[in-house]
Amino acid sequence: MAADADDGESTDRTIGADSSLADGANPFDRSLEWVVLEGNRLVVATVFVLVVFLATLVLETTGVISFTSPSSMTRVASGLIAGTFSLVTVVVSINQLILSREFVAAGTAEDRLEGVESVRTDIADLADVPAAPAAPAALLEVLAETMNRRAVALESAVGSGDASVKTPVQRYAVEVQRDTARLDDALDATSFDAFDTLSLAARFDDDWYRYAGEHLLNAHEESLEPGATAALEDVRSALRLFAVAREHFKTTYLQRELTRFSQLTIGFGVPSILAAVFLGVTYADAAGPTLSYTALPAVVSVIVTIAIAPVALLAAYILRTATITRRTASTGPMLPTKAAEEGPFDVTDSEDGRVSVSDGDRL
Repeated sequence: MAADADDGESTDRTIGADSSLADGANPFDRSLEWVVLEGNRLVVATVFVLVVFLATLVLETTGVISFTSPSSMTRVASGLIAGTFSLVTVVVSINQLILSREFVAAGTAEDRLEGVESVRTDIADLADVPAAPAAPAALLEVLAETMNRRAVALESAVGSGDASVKTPVQRYAVEVQRDTARLDDALDATSFDAFDTLSLAARFDDDWYRYAGEHLLNAHEESLEPGATAALEDVRSALRLFAVAREHFKTTYLQRELTRFSQLTIGFGVPSILAAVFLGVTYADAAGPTLSYTALPAVVSVIVTIAIAPVALLAAYILRTATITRRTASTGPMLPTKAAEEGPFDVTDSEDGRVSVSDGDRL
């Protein structure tokens, strides 16, 4: 999706901007993108706990923190136990929320199935294929190819005529061709992993193209030839189906992702609680810790690392799901991520109260 205006990011093209990192992005931006989105969630969580482990050792070595006070360490152990139980409770609530969407009556289940089948039929008809592919990557690839073909037809359909109409429409068609070709190549090269497909689909600015296509159709409806009007409608239809398919895959992916997070949190929660209990027992003796002071820093650092593993999982998974949701937050051409002055068209109020539109140079 196009970059968020409130994040200080900007687009390098008027329409169809791609928010993926440029080849010249600095290492920090690439690392941040890997942490919040691209990286395997288990690997990211492992990095988090390793950072905590090393930070604990360094802070103890430099004297910033100490593991010698039994009362302080028992309070830490109690806090870790209480926090882990709270986190497990939150995870159970998330799991119940996901399950509540799965428990539906027969009529609701039938409506859902009919909706999916209707969209698949529309895609097959528009793409002129016997049946829409079942795999997300293959389905979106078919839609990208269809949008590209329709855009080529649109460019040819306005090959002659008034330059004030021809120029913006052809520019629009060329932009769609360029971005759909790029998307098609990326989908063809990627694996069939659900996240990889969703990540590529989220970078395609279909909402922006639908907004531009709606403007062009309404502004030049009387000037466009019937063939050009039909071609533009086909492009808009393909864009709409792409958005519907992407939202369906996003919902399915997030359900699977949160369910996986729930499983991992429960799995890591038990060792986390046991580690926190062991930490408390270690300092239960009134004489002090039962371990030697030489081994204490390493042992306590390992225990604390194990105890915070569920929190690291929570951070890793929420970073990705929140980022995907934020980048695909708009519904249709209502674009909350765009700045007020950002757009392919200059729309102002004329003196007689009607809207005056200039799009020749801004498309």
